[in-house]
Amino acid sequence: MACFWPGRGDLLYRFEDFVLDTDRRELRRGPQLVAIPPQVFDLLEYLIKNRNRVVSKDDLIAAIWAGRIISESALTTRINVLRNAIDDTGEDQRLIRTVPRKGVRFVGIVHESHEPETPVAGTGMVQPRPALSLPDRPSIAVLPFTNLSGDPEQDYFADGMVEEIITALSRLRWLFVIAHNSSFTYKGRPVDVRQVGRELGVRYVLEGSIRKAADRVRIIGQLIDASTGAHIWADRFDGAMEEVFDLQDQVTASVVGAIAPEMEQAEIERASRKPTENLDAYDYYLQGMAKVYQATRHANDDALRLFYKAIDLDPNFASAYGVAAWCYAWRMMNGWMVDRATEITETARLARQAVELGQKDAVALSMGGFALAFVMGEVEDGAAFIDQALILNPNLASGWLLSGWANAYLGKPEVIIERVTRAIRLSPLDPFTFLAHNIIGVGHFFAGRYDEASSWAEKGIQQQPNNAGAARITAASHALAGRLDQAHKAMARLRQIDPRLRVSDIRRMFPFRRPEDLARYEEGLRKAGLPE
Repeated sequence: MACFWPGRGDLLYRFEDFVLDTDRRELRRGPQLVAIPPQVFDLLEYLIKNRNRVVSKDDLIAAIWAGRIISESALTTRINVLRNAIDDTGEDQRLIRTVPRKGVRFVGIVHESHEPETPVAGTGMVQPRPALSLPDRPSIAVLPFTNLSGDPEQDYFADGMVEEIITALSRLRWLFVIAHNSSFTYKGRPVDVRQVGRELGVRYVLEGSIRKAADRVRIIGQLIDASTGAHIWADRFDGAMEEVFDLQDQVTASVVGAIAPEMEQAEIERASRKPTENLDAYDYYLQGMAKVYQATRHANDDALRLFYKAIDLDPNFASAYGVAAWCYAWRMMNGWMVDRATEITETARLARQAVELGQKDAVALSMGGFALAFVMGEVEDGAAFIDQALILNPNLASGWLLSGWANAYLGKPEVIIERVTRAIRLSPLDPFTFLAHNIIGVGHFFAGRYDEASSWAEKGIQQQPNNAGAARITAASHALAGRLDQAHKAMARLRQIDPRLRVSDIRRMFPFRRPEDLARYEEGLRKAGLPE
């Protein structure tokens, strides 16, 4: 039976222990893919193809940046990134040599070869790449966005957008993200997302398009479950092209902020369908998160039980420690602690494990940091851990929420509002939106804006009636604004939620750094009718 070979296959450039595959747009070192930005990939390909001569800055700008003006420092940065990717340095210049006042040249020994694709016997077709097994955590590939502008010059913007989204998603420690080198092998090709999922070994695929008209741009994205082809999320973003890179940042934050909760929710639903005997540590963690979002006392108890199971199966699961510490903080916040001393000691243990094990885990750092700030009174250290989390993942909505909350204890009301507003912008449909509204109310309360404070806190109560924090701020705000009837109604609700609370508990519960904040809070609750 005859075999048909449709072409010579992928062109490979081999140097040292690296292989540059120009068709698949992959750089491999041995069996491992090397992460490399698309522009830097283009730079390496250009230098290798022109290795017989010194390439000038003008040559590079014309070939890689289509003649657009870029600074000397930007070009130097790209070359340094490339050197780092291929284990070269500016001092060694083993592979890429700088010729002063002339340009650069690739000086490594290169061997060219063709890697034939696998044919399907007796057909004119090329066999798809073999399916890869799914990793043990949620996985996603971001495909190149389609440029619908009719202007090839806008490809750079579309590619840059995808690169930024991949980089931002890669900061989510719970998410397995395919490198852009592999994602970009699908550029310009009609794709079946289910085949992409099989070939790249991912559960989710994000695809999109960009259309530019005059000085406006529209970006459309959709998240697809690659196993079924079902659409999980879709949205569009419109903006001005006046500052293209700011727009990239805004869209990246919006896309990541939107799809991360959607993926988490999809994973929670998937875990809930698995038989108990097949659950692993991550499944228990996901089921625990579903309970956390319910924010009730019974659900909190269930969540802790599930997080402890996750930790038993994986003692290094930093996020599980962090969210378990958060559960204890929530118990304290709502007056649910039974053995206060024991539970505070356990909170400290969990929170410290979270920040120690999760030095590169934004969820662990933010949750553990908040527990240290609120429960242990280590406000400055806890806030610093949350800030570290936001450096790791600036699109973590819960991190901005907790940062705003920690700043309530540091006496910075305007920072509270700014950071929590950012959290809402990143995740407008978040299960913790009720908490965000309450914390914005806290910011207004400590700024002396009692009308705004009660309005925001009441939104929190409407969304989550068992929210003790929102009931406290509502009662105190109405009381200090002179609306005693409304204050007494809010206090009655608070006493139902937390009947043991007294004014004397406030000093012990909340680690306010400014004495006037504590005094304001105690006065408002006292006027609203909370017993001493």
